[in-house]
Amino acid sequence: MNVIFPPEPEVITPPPVPPLVRAARWVGFQFPNLLKQLFQCLVVALMAYCSYLLAGHYVLQSVEVVGVSMFPTLHNHDRCLLNRWTFLFRDPHPSDIVVVRDPSDNSYVVKRIIGRGGDSIYLRSGRVYLNGKLLDEPYLPAGTPTYAPTSRKGDALVICGKDRYYILGDNRKNSIDSRMYGTVPRENILGTILH
Repeated sequence: MNVIFPPEPEVITPPPVPPLVRAARWVGFQFPNLLKQLFQCLVVALMAYCSYLLAGHYVLQSVEVVGVSMFPTLHNHDRCLLNRWTFLFRDPHPSDIVVVRDPSDNSYVVKRIIGRGGDSIYLRSGRVYLNGKLLDEPYLPAGTPTYAPTSRKGDALVICGKDRYYILGDNRKNSIDSRMYGTVPRENILGTILH
């Protein structure tokens, strides 16, 4: 008996790709992806920088306390955050610690708000009276006197006008504040200190 085997199938191999075509494919597929990734990185870096500028000027800003006018609450060279965003939603309140543009020399100072528009502030015998009531100041060391600048024992009465604020430093013996230059306008108050 004769056995007939089927013929072996013919194997067809594709021709090899020339080296130049391989290089062109690599450049054709990879180079645009690299440019796209570089562009995305550039956009992200630009957005991060703009966010930093926006947040640093209009939301939170780092400030350094210079001087001892807010001692013992804040010390010389303390670093704090200035929240500029708060006063977009509410007005400054008494006892807020704020950064103020000093009307005497246009520098920036850190002070505490004592009174606002319509309030009367009376300095008498080393004590502060707000609207006729002795002001409770737990942030000051016991017995800290607050005198008017004209004399060590003199009295002073100030009534805050509309959108005006009376500010004092916590270090009452060593602070240039509303006792010297009067009330400050609302536009001079930049924001509140987070400490």
